Amino acid sequence: MNYYALQVKTSSEDLFIKRVQLALDPVSAVDMRLIFPKRKMQVRKAGVSKSQIEPVFPGYIFLETETLERPLYWSIRTTPGFFRFLPDNRMPKPLDGRDLSTLKHFTSFGDVADKSKVLFDANDRIQVVEGPLKGLEGKIVKVDKRKGRAKIKLDMYDESFLIDLAFEIIGQK
Repeated sequence: MNYYALQVKTSSEDLFIKRVQLALDPVSAVDMRLIFPKRKMQVRKAGVSKSQIEPVFPGYIFLETETLERPLYWSIRTTPGFFRFLPDNRMPKPLDGRDLSTLKHFTSFGDVADKSKVLFDANDRIQVVEGPLKGLEGKIVKVDKRKGRAKIKLDMYDESFLIDLAFEIIGQK
């Protein structure tokens, strides 16, 4: 399977997916899947802590298909909220290498990536036991123990961006 990155209107990703699925006939929709990875975060407002689902890649959806046929390509391009295929609208290229492994890492946790379980050693270094942070330890830029978040630097199509992932401390090592 090939994976293509689509840039869409931020905060309207779920609506865009519904629109594409309605616009496609059932036969062509069988050969493709739209992926929108999400993560569970703990958010505190006015002293009240609650769990919230946020996108891993805000404004980006991934198309999984064997081949990007012309009818599918044009159906997606003409859907309201669509901005562009990455890296270029005229010549969309499937994800490969590091970009593909990053996407597969987050999709391996299901629709929503839950909190990671971590330990801290005597030197206060983080050690990930399980969860979405596992395997991304070298990309951690900042750790906030109080909020239970780790800031990760990810690269996609030669651009770097930061995202927060939640963690739960299960003990000291």
